[in-house]
Formats: sequence, structure tokens, C-alpha cells
Amino acid sequence: MNSSFSVFENKTIHAYSAGNGDRKVLLIHGNGSDGSFWKPLLDHAPENVELVAPDIRNYGRSKAKPIDASKSMGDVVEDMLDLLSDLGWDKYHVACHSLGGSVVWELMLKDSKRIESVTLVNPASPFGFGGTHHESGILNFPDGEGSGGGIVNPDFVARVKAKDRTTDAETSPINIMNAFYWEPPFVPEDIETYLNGLLAITIGDSHYPGSYFPSENYPFTKPGKYGPLNAVSPVTKQHILEALVALEDKPRVLWVRGGKDKIVSNTSFFDVAYLGKLGAIPGYPGEDVCPPQPMVDQTRYVLSAYTSKGGMYQEEVFENSGHSPYIEEEQRFRDLFYNWIAE
Repeated sequence: MNSSFSVFENKTIHAYSAGNGDRKVLLIHGNGSDGSFWKPLLDHAPENVELVAPDIRNYGRSKAKPIDASKSMGDVVEDMLDLLSDLGWDKYHVACHSLGGSVVWELMLKDSKRIESVTLVNPASPFGFGGTHHESGILNFPDGEGSGGGIVNPDFVARVKAKDRTTDAETSPINIMNAFYWEPPFVPEDIETYLNGLLAITIGDSHYPGSYFPSENYPFTKPGKYGPLNAVSPVTKQHILEALVALEDKPRVLWVRGGKDKIVSNTSFFDVAYLGKLGAIPGYPGEDVCPPQPMVDQTRYVLSAYTSKGGMYQEEVFENSGHSPYIEEEQRFRDLFYNWIAE
């Protein structure tokens, strides 16, 4: 990435770093990306702020190490705690995007005493990605069908593995980015940096998208043992609401979302139940059996419960943005974010 900021590495994690102030901020990226996606913040670090943006294991330049999905995002959380230890940070703010939300919900459970604030940007639902209904995160099927490594388009995976930089197909990585990562016709100036980050994923059953098993229930796969998408399956997240509400130390939460997000929404084009409802995936058993996941409603439900037990949250909607408002409306997001962590 062509920028002036530096790099920090430990035994597992590669991270980008900018600034050297007393206010510490950990930035956790989402799926199909890496730490370079935080470039809009890294390029403009205030004097009193230090930013560190790690690549999650299997992404970017971090080690290709399996994620044990039976521990939910536990392996990634431990990586973050090890990184924080190596950095020597005592107190810190944390911001996340998309799949990074699944990391931060669980980081809060492990390290809430040291977290000064949380910023969630279009975060994955606390109940995971896919396979649930109702705002309280009820499983559609007991084994988490509708989530995990089997729900990803295999042609997209093959093109990522081949480092495809063409625009030949709908599933070409750059076409996926420009259709879903931000709201068309917007294309960021740093599109090449972001495409490089997407193509830097380690592909495989133990890595991305992860393994899966056949199932008799729609969409006829269920989560496997390894990989980030299996780790965000709802099967390991059925008690997260109670755990978050029970925290003694509750960091204040800023929830930022794009009003036109097509990935984390109540009508997500990456939720196989919603695609089945639209007729895009055959064999859909009907909305009474397999309803789409109301992702936004679930996050609001959990944050409202969190607030009712002594926490607080603030919701900010960037109405004209898609999945990445911090990229689509850089200055507006920076103003909001840096004011938030200064409070």
C-alpha cells in the first residue's frame, strides 16, 4: 500500500500503524478485505491518536492459520489480545467493519474493562451471519444451515484464488466490490489498494471460505469446522445477548451504518434465505420455514437490551452510503469518529 504509515508484526499478525498519540485505536476489518481498508483513517491520523489496523489471520499479510469455528471468533479475539499485549496498550478504543463486528462483539466479552469505546460500522449481527430469524436471533435450523463456508459462490472463490483482476463476470472480485462494497456509481480513488486487499485472502477449507457439510435442510449445506465464515455462523452465538447485557463494564457504542447497504441489512443479497425468497437459489422451502435474517433489527435489539442494563449506544445512518460509509463519505465519517473517541 503506497502510504507513509508503518507496519507492525508479531508471530501471527501483520498490521498497519499510523500516528503516535496517547489515544489508542484498534481497527478491525471485515470479510473480503484487510487492514488497508482503513486507509481513510490511517492517512489522516490526528496528532493525539495512534491507529493500528491488523490483517485478521488468513487475510492480507497475516499468517494463514486455521480458525476453529467451534470457538466462534475466539481464535481471532486471542490474536487481537496478543497484538494488544505486544503493543503495550492499557486502554484503547476499537472500531470494526462488517465481519469485524463478529470479532468485536466477542472482544467486548473478553476485554471490556480496557475498551474505552466501540465503533461498529455495518457490523455483522451479534447472532452471526445467516441462518437466523426474528430480532432475537432464533435459528432457522438447528445446525445453522444458511450460514458457513458453503454459502459462498464457488466461482467468486475461484476467481479470488486466481487473483482475477478482470471485469469478465458478475463474480469477478472487482465487480463484486463495485456492486456491493459501496453504493454505485461510487468508486473510491484507492480502488486498487482495496482490490489488492480482497485478493490477498488465503483460500482453502481450513481458511476462506472454510469447510462445510451436506444437509437435508435448505440451502442443503451446514457449517464446517474451520474458516472465518463458519466462525460467524449463529450456532455458537445463541447466548451472546445474555453475555453482553451481563457485562459489568459496558463500553459506549457508536453504531454507523449505510442506509443502502446490501450486505448487512434486513434484505441482504448475501443471505441465502433472502436470495431464495427472490427465487435466485432453487429449492427454497418458503418464508415460514426459512425466513431471511433481519440483521439490522437484531443489532438494534441487542444494543437496546445492552442500554437497558446500563450501557449506551448512538446510531448514525449515512443514508446515501452502502456497506462502507467510512470509505464512501470519508470526511463525514472522520469528523464523527474522532469526535466520538475524544468524548
